Amino acid sequence: MAIHVRALFTHDARSRLLSVNEPGGGAPAPRLFLGRMRAGNLWRFRADLPESLIEELEALCADEPVGMDNTPRHLEAYMRLLEAHAPVQELWMGPAYHFTEYPEPSRPLLAITETNAERLRGGFEKLVEELPEWQPFLAIVEENRAVAVCRSVRITPAAHEAGVETLPEFRGRGYAKDMVAGWARSVRSMGAIPLYGTSWDNTASQAVAKKLRLVPYGADFHIT
Repeated sequence: MAIHVRALFTHDARSRLLSVNEPGGGAPAPRLFLGRMRAGNLWRFRADLPESLIEELEALCADEPVGMDNTPRHLEAYMRLLEAHAPVQELWMGPAYHFTEYPEPSRPLLAITETNAERLRGGFEKLVEELPEWQPFLAIVEENRAVAVCRSVRITPAAHEAGVETLPEFRGRGYAKDMVAGWARSVRSMGAIPLYGTSWDNTASQAVAKKLRLVPYGADFHIT
């Protein structure tokens, strides 16, 4: 979980959150992050929160039971305290997975770089600017265009987090499973840990995790 949160967000010297971990600096990090595990919990606070508010939030986090139930015990209290500080913009909850198996994809995958970026035309043009930094970047190609992609969207020397997308007309064909499997093998070959996360309401993404036999090691809860 400590590796996971450092992949998701940048930190200051006090382990306070700064921003989403993206090249060139991302959006502000959540004001509260709570990683819940069977073995214990981990929490982080954004660096610009008042110390008095952090003390209140930390006392609640310390009282959370261990485990990965969908809803934290003190959800309403977190919302009330943070709403009093500033309007709540986003609430996120979802499982976090790691890989214990690395199956071979059942179909060919193409590594996408700036040299063949034209394969992203026809649905994934918005991702071209990500190519230099968000590697490995793999695609399933049909009729000379990418129809499904998986790339590293949060990167540290220790771990990469997956970002996977399939064009709407190609969903339901099992492409996401192959994309994530191939991406995980590539990340592992680089000496980093591949990680996969999603939200509790994204049942399609959870289904991909189940097909790949990914193991949930915790659950994310954060409020921005």
